[in-house]
Amino acid sequence: VMLVESGGGSVQAGGSLRLSCEVSGFTASRYCMAWFRQAPEKKRERVARIHSDGTTAYVDSVKGRFTISNDKDKNTFYLQMNSLKPEDAGMYYCAADSTGLPAVCAREYRNWGQGTQVTVFS
Repeated sequence: VMLVESGGGSVQAGGSLRLSCEVSGFTASRYCMAWFRQAPEKKRERVARIHSDGTTAYVDSVKGRFTISNDKDKNTFYLQMNSLKPEDAGMYYCAADSTGLPAVCAREYRNWGQGTQVTVFS
């Protein structure tokens, strides 16, 4: 399984970025895909996740600003980030794993991308 992120960069506060994660070699029929971020000296946190049934979940700090989506035809999922704040900065990682439950995703993921840096300046 390989996950490759792209789309990170540097943006002014209030701006937008769209992260992409291209997934290959992943064949689970029921799965979860997620975006995590980690800022220096902070714990990694899950920002958003999407289940193969389409259900989504977000950390409170990004609700209404970020949108996770999945293009199954392109084997790619996305994180649209709008109204970015300096506290959104960090290394963003995509992750994927199979799940045995509908609408439920585990906390741990076994497959990870290499990360893409997001910088937000004020």
